Amino acid sequence: MALEDLKAGDSLPELKTTPDKYLPHRYAGASGDFNPIHIDAEFAKQVGLPSNILHGLWMMAQVARAHTEAADGDPRALKRLSVQFRGMGFPEQELVVSSTITDSSSGTVTCETVAVQGDNEVIRNAEAELASGQA
Repeated sequence: MALEDLKAGDSLPELKTTPDKYLPHRYAGASGDFNPIHIDAEFAKQVGLPSNILHGLWMMAQVARAHTEAADGDPRALKRLSVQFRGMGFPEQELVVSSTITDSSSGTVTCETVAVQGDNEVIRNAEAELASGQA
């Protein structure tokens, strides 16, 4: 998809991914974040959570991934990303990232984005700015 063809009101392709039950363990190893609320379901329940939860930064990475995929996989196109973490994400539940173009002027595309698991908005009020190439 050519970024220059996008206009306000257009949508980017949705990103859908379902984290398997082992993802929090792999992500803990990659990120160095071994907080037991992410990797130990019993501990998470003892502190009042329904189960172990996904790392927020993993969910944010999926928002970034949705935008770079929309820019033909070029990570240089993602110039800015801000998110608000608004809910807990869980393994084995599909995460859907949806974006709508809010502005496409000045050689950049600005998107309003949400990430949901079912009815649960885990990320909202997210904004991404994309520009072609290394601009």
